[in-house]
Amino acid sequence: MHKSAYILLLSFVFIITSSCSEVTMTPDITSLEAKNIINLEYGSEPHQKYDIYLPQYRTMGTKVLILIHGGGWNAGDKSEMDAFKDFIKDQLPEIAVVNMNYRLADADNAPYPMQIDDIDLVVSQLGNRAQEFQISNEIGFIGASAGAHLSLLWSYSHDTNKQVKMVCSIVGPTNLLDEAYLNTPNQELRTILDQFGNDQNVLEEVSPLYQVNSTSPPTILFYGAQDPLIPNSQGIGLRDRLMELNVTHQFTLYPNGVHGWVGLDLLDTSIKLKAFIQENL
Repeated sequence: MHKSAYILLLSFVFIITSSCSEVTMTPDITSLEAKNIINLEYGSEPHQKYDIYLPQYRTMGTKVLILIHGGGWNAGDKSEMDAFKDFIKDQLPEIAVVNMNYRLADADNAPYPMQIDDIDLVVSQLGNRAQEFQISNEIGFIGASAGAHLSLLWSYSHDTNKQVKMVCSIVGPTNLLDEAYLNTPNQELRTILDQFGNDQNVLEEVSPLYQVNSTSPPTILFYGAQDPLIPNSQGIGLRDRLMELNVTHQFTLYPNGVHGWVGLDLLDTSIKLKAFIQENL
């Protein structure tokens, strides 16, 4: 939701990988070589672009992980998720990775449903080009901060074809009706949240906590107990709801974590996330 969200993202670069050469042409699947295809357009707006990283030896069974950046719904760029992309390519090289941009909110354009619509467009294009790319229709999400909120929301209430096999939220908002948000004295945070307006029906509609159900995909949650932007109730509340619904899930709250973390906590995140992807995607 905020620039401090990138403390976590930037610290992920402790995992260094070598990447394939970048191209901007349509992939030739006959060779099934690993390919990075950068800035594919999925709409006419400047931010409607994504990068796709196709692994070697892929088939129509190759699963896809979609990465969604944070930035308070009104800022940020897919490049801020490059460390996660490198992590997946290095640790789970059989998975295709999509790193997407989306239209950013401003005074004339609310984040919802605009940004959910952009995820719809990306998922639809991936489906239409699945044969060309040699990828499966089965997908997972990793989102950070505002991107985690969008990942959860799309997975819980907009995945009409049940394509999502797992979703990861790293410090993502889950309940915009939380009293800790509605009564926050933090004016910067208030301004960010006001992008969704004050209609309680809309706030419920955009809150993953109220959209999750018993058929929702396996969910892994990571939060920092000292986060100035995400109250502990955001992660704990969704954890409790997932437990009530008997949805497969994991939840980690780092006692010293803020809107991101480093060191052993970050290593713990990477180990748990890799295992969860391997088990569920």
